[in-house]
Amino acid sequence: MGTWRGLRVAFALGSLLMILLIIVYWDDVGGFNLHPLQEPRRGSPRPRPTAGAPVGSPPSSFPVVPTAAPSATPALEERGGAAEAHTGRGGRARQVERTEETRGDAEGDREQEARKQRIMDVCSGQDAVEFPGRTRAFEQIPNRELDHLIVDDTHQIIYCYVPKVACTNWKRVMVVLSQSLISPSSGKPYTDPEAVPPDLVHNSSLHLTFAKFWRHYGSLSRHLMALKLQHYTKFLFVRDPFVRLISAFRNKFGRPNEDFYKQFGSVMLRRFGNASGGLPETAAEAFAAGIKPTFRQFIAYLLDPETESESVFNEHWRQVYRLCHPCQVKYDFVGRLETLETDAQRLLRLLEVDGLLRFPSGARNRTAASWERDWFAQIPETMRRELYELYEPDFEMFGYPKPDGTLHQ
Repeated sequence: MGTWRGLRVAFALGSLLMILLIIVYWDDVGGFNLHPLQEPRRGSPRPRPTAGAPVGSPPSSFPVVPTAAPSATPALEERGGAAEAHTGRGGRARQVERTEETRGDAEGDREQEARKQRIMDVCSGQDAVEFPGRTRAFEQIPNRELDHLIVDDTHQIIYCYVPKVACTNWKRVMVVLSQSLISPSSGKPYTDPEAVPPDLVHNSSLHLTFAKFWRHYGSLSRHLMALKLQHYTKFLFVRDPFVRLISAFRNKFGRPNEDFYKQFGSVMLRRFGNASGGLPETAAEAFAAGIKPTFRQFIAYLLDPETESESVFNEHWRQVYRLCHPCQVKYDFVGRLETLETDAQRLLRLLEVDGLLRFPSGARNRTAASWERDWFAQIPETMRRELYELYEPDFEMFGYPKPDGTLHQ
């Protein structure tokens, strides 16, 4: 009997120890994650994908063992430049390219650190810029406000998309990486971002966002979000706030757009356009009759207190700090539309997917910063100042200079 009681005690202690181990392991890997984390710590090197390898294929598990470079022989040391001459013109050209790339990487690293530090300074209150949500914790952000954080578990990437900041092309990149869209011609997932139809990438069903985590993971969703934010590479792209507004207006109200006309344009015309009588039912009819919102009516609409609600302040003109929560999400890379080409190349190298795809070289947005003064010339100075206050957090946080020339012209 004593032996049986001892065995029961030993079994109970063993079970307790196993439960403790499970708890510790749960905290380390995030529980029963459908997309298990492959890197327990940021900074540990991931195997680089091989050019031509299928997107989404698991990286090789074989470690790359670095080999020591052979030391120079005395004969080569005596001849000095003979070794360099032996490499030929092609070798020297490659050396120059590598040197320039290294120099560019160093400058890019410094620029990235400056951009990220500026965000931290504004979020910490050092710049005395106050805005809603600056001090709240990530756990306090409602799920509906996390719908712009796209997650790719295969490559451990989180992208916060900002409309009118190359988001169509970056979404195409994310579609290729996640293999979430099948090409009708090949019957296989797209492998070239430029081949992905731009009108399809804005279909929300293609992208796994943090806002969808509740449906996928239930009560574990916030825990998994925290783990992915800690371990995944997070990035976003930004743009001069006033130029982004001009671009949004031109795109949504400069030509017939039925959805935006019915939901926003007709409201602008009724509220600020002194429209007498009824408005045309469709955008096509309105444009044919010469009835369309002006840029001044658009700005007046943005400044209207009734427009401040989440449902009305559309994503195309919503501030970046409200879309991407940079005070709660510590982004690893902050790109700018103004330096899109170089930033895109650097980012793809950082994500270690530059061997799999290239950033699409599609048509650039033609809205230029030089247009700002002309577009805002029709806006009264009081409205320009109010508009700046509305977007001041984005100006300050992302390092765009205060547009004094526009504000006081």
